Amino acid sequence: MVVSPEVVELSRLQFAVTALYHFLFLPLTLGLSWMLVIMEACFVITGKQIYKDMTRFWGKLFGINFAMGVVTGLTLEFQFGQNWAYFSQYIGNIFGVPLAIEGMVAFMLESTFIGIFFFGWDKVSKVQHLFATFFLAIGSSLSALVILVANGWMQNPVGATFNYHTLRMDLHSWSQLWLNPDAQVRFVHTIAAGFGLAATLSVIYLGDANGVEVATAQKAKLAAIEAEWTTAPAPAPWALVAWPNQKEQKNDFAVKLPWAMGVLITHSFDEKIEGLKPIIAENKGKIKRGMIAYGALQKLRDGDTSPTVLNTFKEYQDDLGYGLLLKRYTSTVTNATEAQITKAANGSIPNVPILFWSFRIMVASGFMILWIFILANVFWLRDTAWNKRWFLRLVLYSMPLPWIAAEMGWVVAEVGRQPWVVNGILPTFISILV
Repeated sequence: MVVSPEVVELSRLQFAVTALYHFLFLPLTLGLSWMLVIMEACFVITGKQIYKDMTRFWGKLFGINFAMGVVTGLTLEFQFGQNWAYFSQYIGNIFGVPLAIEGMVAFMLESTFIGIFFFGWDKVSKVQHLFATFFLAIGSSLSALVILVANGWMQNPVGATFNYHTLRMDLHSWSQLWLNPDAQVRFVHTIAAGFGLAATLSVIYLGDANGVEVATAQKAKLAAIEAEWTTAPAPAPWALVAWPNQKEQKNDFAVKLPWAMGVLITHSFDEKIEGLKPIIAENKGKIKRGMIAYGALQKLRDGDTSPTVLNTFKEYQDDLGYGLLLKRYTSTVTNATEAQITKAANGSIPNVPILFWSFRIMVASGFMILWIFILANVFWLRDTAWNKRWFLRLVLYSMPLPWIAAEMGWVVAEVGRQPWVVNGILPTFISILV
C-alpha cells in the first residue's frame, strides 16, 4: 500500500523546514569551533588577555548555536522513525551506521569537551583548556563527516546490495561507504572554514569539485540544475537565465553563454553533458527492466527459488528501484501499461525550475561574498577600510549571504535527488509507508 500524495508532500515539507532550520546553525558552529581554537592558541602563545576575552565571547555564540543544532537535530531523528518508517527499515542497516557513530562518538566527544570549555577556565591549565577546545572542534567536524557520509550514500548508494530475504539493503563494503567520493567532496565543501577570502575561494573550488562528482553520479540532477533538456554538442553552453517549462520539457526562453557549461562541468572541450530528454528515455528502459526484477522478486518471496528466477532477479535487480516508481500509478507493477511507464519515466527527473533558480541564487550569493572579501583585502592593505562607510554598510547588509548560499545549496542537494530518497534505489513516496 502507498500512502496518499498529500501525506507524502506534508511529510517532505515538515522534514524540509526542520532540516533547513537545523542547517542555519551548522555552518556557524563548524566555523566558530576552529576560530575558537585559533583565538585561544593566540592567548596561550602570547598571554594577551584580549585573546582570552575574544575566545570566551565567541564561545558563548558557539554554545548557543551548538544547543540549537542539537535540539533541531533531535527533531530530525524522530522524523526518521515517525514519518519515514519504511525508509528507516529499508536502509537502516547502512544509514544507521554513521548515525550511531555520530551519536556515540562525535556527539559525546563534543558534549564532554564543551563542558570543559565553559566550566574549566579556572580548573585546568591554559594548555589543557586549549586541548579541550581543539577536540571540541574535532568533534564538531567529525559530526559533520558522519552525517554527510550518510547523506552522501543517499545521493550515491555504493557498497550495498539488496537482500530479497529481508527486503532490506545490506552493507557489504565499509570502505566504499566511508570513501564514497560524493560524501568526501560534500564534507570538505561543507566544513571548509577559515578566514574571509581564503575560505570563500576554498568553498567555491570545492563546489566545482562537487559539480564534477554530480555529473558522474547524478546526471539528472546536473541536467535539471542547468535546465538542459537536450544533449548539446560539446562543449555545452551555459544558461545564464532561463524559464524552464517542465510540462512541455523545454525552456520558454534562455540566455546562454557558449561553451561555458561544458568547460566548467567537464573541464574539457569534448565531453558531452546529457540532457533530460535522453535521461528520461534511458530511465524508461530501466523502468521496464525494473518490472522484470519486481516480478522475479515476487516469485522469490512466494518460495520459487529456482535457478531461472534467481538468475533473472540478479540480472535485473540493479533496476528494481525504477520498477518501484510505477507504484505511484499502479498496484500491479508487472502489468503496467505503456502510458503508466511513460508517466513514471517523466516523473523520474527532479523539479527543474526549483533546482535551476536555487543553484543560481547559491552561486550568486557565493560570488557576492567573494567580491566583498576581495574589496575588504584591498581596503585593508591600503588601510582605508574604516573610512569607507558605503563598504561598511555593504558588509553589514551582506551578513545573510552565507546562510542564503548554504540553504540554497541544501535545496539543490535534496530536491535534486528526487524522486528518490536513496538515488536509484528507493522512491520517496514509498519511504513513508508504515
